[in-house]
Amino acid sequence: MKRRSFLKTASSFTVPLIINGTGLMPMPKTGLFGAIAENDDRVLVLIQLNGGNDGLNMLVPMNSYDNLANIRSSVILPQDSLLSLANDLALHPSMPEFKAQFDSGKVKIIQSVGYPNQNRSHFRSTDIWMTGSDANEFLSTGWMGRYLDDELDDYPNGFPNEDYPDPFALTIGSFVSPTCQGVAANYSLALNDPTKLGALGGIIGEGIMDTSYYTLELAFLKTAIEQTNAYAAQLETAYEKGNTMANYPDNNRLADQLKIVAQLISGGLQTKIYVVQLGGFDNHSGQVEESDHTQGIHAGLLAELSGAIDAFQKDLELMDLDQRVIGMTFSEFGRRIKSNLSSGTDHGSAAPLIVFGSCVRPGIEGDNPQISAQVTPDEAVPMQFDFRSVYGSILMDWFSVSENTVKNILFEDFQYLPIIN
Repeated sequence: MKRRSFLKTASSFTVPLIINGTGLMPMPKTGLFGAIAENDDRVLVLIQLNGGNDGLNMLVPMNSYDNLANIRSSVILPQDSLLSLANDLALHPSMPEFKAQFDSGKVKIIQSVGYPNQNRSHFRSTDIWMTGSDANEFLSTGWMGRYLDDELDDYPNGFPNEDYPDPFALTIGSFVSPTCQGVAANYSLALNDPTKLGALGGIIGEGIMDTSYYTLELAFLKTAIEQTNAYAAQLETAYEKGNTMANYPDNNRLADQLKIVAQLISGGLQTKIYVVQLGGFDNHSGQVEESDHTQGIHAGLLAELSGAIDAFQKDLELMDLDQRVIGMTFSEFGRRIKSNLSSGTDHGSAAPLIVFGSCVRPGIEGDNPQISAQVTPDEAVPMQFDFRSVYGSILMDWFSVSENTVKNILFEDFQYLPIIN
């Protein structure tokens, strides 16, 4: 089916069909992919920090510490507990593994990343980050989906095939990521447990609906099921062939997901984009323990993040895969500068973004946030870098996308940032 024909018929396809299958979620609209330009075998891992990570608690600008101590008295970390990095910047004490990665030159910190006219709604701001839109613009495609759309020609006909047997993107979890939504397909499969994939079954009620009105839609859905099963077989084979060599921390949700990613990559899967996530960052209360600000919900989340990234990076190095893979964190917004009365923080604006891997240009991009002695209750860290400039710079230097294409995919005011060596 041609993309244009599919878009015309999809809106009329309203009769519910039941698909029998567990473990692997078929892609919305289509289960088909086209052939991306085979420029290399590089992989991008996107780590979504759901809820709005408090960047001022994760990376503390020490040149503003005294002002922060007054303004954030209910959450401020003791100065002697902080882990010094560089440029008057210090790290949360629960992230020693991350500090070691930074010290070894495998971390790029980009300060105060956000977008103009910040929307502090979780849903809307997440949508903006995933689609790469302006704050007043509503897009139906994700930024990685548009990249893949630009690389493909007349898909989904004939895929998967001998040359391109693997999915282009995987979301570790129950739902595909809108980040990978293209015009006619979401390029991401949702994978919960690679040991329990199973095959998708047939369509209940197929005989009843096998009329001329539904013939096209039924044929399309049958093809989607067949192709999803083909991808499931590829995933199962790669997972069985793959292995991991590092010690991943126990009781760490993010580490569990990244371990799956490492094993699939080591098993030969040629998927280029992985999306994983860690939730729980919406800490309006109880962000820290009142008796010890180095402990609490946020400290636990940052410890998970630090331990998971460290184990994943070590695993890639042990398996000689680290030159192929980079990772990037993102969160819908940071938190406000002033803490609230419940040992927490409220929705803010910009926050630091992390890119890690053996191929990043290490260090800190941008200036520390300047915190004045007095701030309004709703004041947040202002933006230094538009998040789409981070996206575009990674597309250019990691996936060899031209600057003109980046501007078409993202926005005309794209600013190149030196992120990748």
